[in-house]
Amino acid sequence: MVGGTFAVLCVGFGVAYCFPAFFLPLQHQFGARRGDVSLVFAIAGGLYFSIGLFSGALADKVGPRWIVAGGLTLVALGLLVAARAEALWQIYVGYGLGVGVGVGCAYVPAIAAVQRWFVRGRGFASGIAISGIGVGTMAAAPLAKLAIDAWGWRTTYDILAALALLTAAYAAFAVLRAPEHYGQRPDGDPEPNPHGGYNPATIPTAPNPQAGDSLAAAARTGPFWLLFAACALNSFGLFIPFVHLVPYARDAGLSEGFGVVLVTLLGVGSTVGRFAFAGMAQRLGRKRAYAAMFVGTGCMQLLWAVTGHPWALAVFALLFGAFYGGFVAMAPSIMADYFGLKALGAVLGAQYASVAIGVLLGPPVAGFLFDFSGIYLAAILVGAALAFAGAVLVVLCPEPGPWRRARDAAG
Repeated sequence: MVGGTFAVLCVGFGVAYCFPAFFLPLQHQFGARRGDVSLVFAIAGGLYFSIGLFSGALADKVGPRWIVAGGLTLVALGLLVAARAEALWQIYVGYGLGVGVGVGCAYVPAIAAVQRWFVRGRGFASGIAISGIGVGTMAAAPLAKLAIDAWGWRTTYDILAALALLTAAYAAFAVLRAPEHYGQRPDGDPEPNPHGGYNPATIPTAPNPQAGDSLAAAARTGPFWLLFAACALNSFGLFIPFVHLVPYARDAGLSEGFGVVLVTLLGVGSTVGRFAFAGMAQRLGRKRAYAAMFVGTGCMQLLWAVTGHPWALAVFALLFGAFYGGFVAMAPSIMADYFGLKALGAVLGAQYASVAIGVLLGPPVAGFLFDFSGIYLAAILVGAALAFAGAVLVVLCPEPGPWRRARDAAG
């Protein structure tokens, strides 16, 4: 399960987050403004975070296997359409819709499925699986840049489409429903004892996959909306570097290749952050550690706002990526802590819809502000301020354990 989800996220988000390598080629090919090119990523990102609301709920009912595999197939078809585009609107349709809907079908169902296969090891398993996003970000942008330089952006899209199809075939065998459907237990625990029920001597943490809130019940709680608003605020600035670092580097007198290196460092930081902050979550508690990720992304955006020096930009990219990775890795476990496993796919999908708001606004606003003013400063500062506001909302949430126990006691 962990390996299958890792592969799905690595390829899906590798395709999404290598977009900076295509930014300038697309701008030159179609003579477009930066705001117009930014909309390509915004459409895709807005869709793959909002589609999870539906794909997660569907996977809760029928299982994730074919939804995930079908999603990656849509990614491949979208890339094939984009590779043959003769106008920018066709990139919107092929890359924006194809990659957006496809990754949206694959992302939440795969992540939610991993949560059901682990209890004691849930945080670590999620970190490994979701690190596929970081590895995809780290590897895809420089490889795409090399392929674009060698064969052009159209052929590179074709290559990515073939890779997405291969991963779809793998996902059809690797991304499975809850372990109970296969006679297994989470964390590799022994089978239930032959007299029925669970033997507490051998299975100290036996989860009930039907325990927890439905999406409707979760949406009637304060923590659900506090977390929703926090993610939306943080996400405004979270994706601006994934779109604009390459043109930003060129504006600072650095090479396009160095801009791609910065995107690679985002991926390196993202991969490391998913594990480096796991110990923080154990010491501080997941909620406090989660809030710290928001503060970290805000602080790094302030650093970005005041520097154009290559080493400072490298530090920004590495640390921003680490805090981003910690945020993404902790989110599924936070939702499971608050709302249980019963409808985790639907709850995750609904929460990720908040991220869609940020990704739909942040990169295009930054692009159009640049087209108007010639600098990114205002967009970066707004992103930092909203990240700090999101951290405050997370802190205002009650601790999940006592909160759930109080709810259960109240009936």
